[in-house]
Amino acid sequence: MKTIEAVSAIICHDNKFLCVQKGANKYDYIAYKYEFPGGKVEEGETNEGAVIREIKEELNLDIEVVSQLSTVYHDYPDFKLILHNFLCSCNSPEIELLEHIDFKWLNKSELQSLDWAASDVAIVGELVGLQL
Repeated sequence: MKTIEAVSAIICHDNKFLCVQKGANKYDYIAYKYEFPGGKVEEGETNEGAVIREIKEELNLDIEVVSQLSTVYHDYPDFKLILHNFLCSCNSPEIELLEHIDFKWLNKSELQSLDWAASDVAIVGELVGLQL
């Protein structure tokens, strides 16, 4: 089974977190699910560099990495995912959806109300307990 190494940005602005919704996908089990934005790490790239690049590409948003959170290891039916998660900040909540179909800025108590991709569920749990 293929293993994918990726990064995600847990972007916090004014004590709210950016949640983005995926569109149609060849894998039904992740289609239309919410996730924290990010993507694959390119060869020769650091995880921090990858997360900054991916957010600029997907959302036209400049972010700053604040700290690394946990790494999630999740086995989907068709691939294994290693997901490095980073708490990030931004100066403005204005984004441009270039790859997703919807977004929400939610506070910690609202995060569990969304239908999350399975690999992001553990991060939501971690954030709910996080002191900002």
